[in-house]
Amino acid sequence: MVVVDSSMEAKGALEWALSHTVQSQDDAIVLLHVAKPYEGERKREIDGRAWELLHSMKSMCQKRRPGVQVEVVIREGQSNKGPIIVEEAKRRRVLLLAIGQRKRSMMWWLTRRWSGRRLRRGGVVEYCIENATCMTVGVRRKSKSLGGYLITTKRHKNFWLLA
Repeated sequence: MVVVDSSMEAKGALEWALSHTVQSQDDAIVLLHVAKPYEGERKREIDGRAWELLHSMKSMCQKRRPGVQVEVVIREGQSNKGPIIVEEAKRRRVLLLAIGQRKRSMMWWLTRRWSGRRLRRGGVVEYCIENATCMTVGVRRKSKSLGGYLITTKRHKNFWLLA
């Protein structure tokens, strides 16, 4: 299962999953998108964009790995996406959960510290890594010039996978 949204980090996680985890045509990929609940016209607009995003990611999977079964899922949830992702992974009995991880800029850390807000002990990725019953991997691209990925799991933090 790969958690997807419109970010570059999610696309990087999907690329990593396609190149490092999908072994054969017997494998299946579930693309999960967690959307905020809306009503009325706004809901229709958001749903349309979400399905468009998921289908573009699905076509990317089918181009890179023809024959692999790809399923798209949209779940609605409030602000905290972590429990929804963990619940869906458990319900579907997935073996691997891949989530794109972003590096926070120095400006973000300074703004948080100067504003007096308490620094959170992690976000959605950290929550999923700690609470999911399956193997969960936070994936972040190292850099375009160096290549590779920084992988975070329960046992390894920012492990550089050069591939």
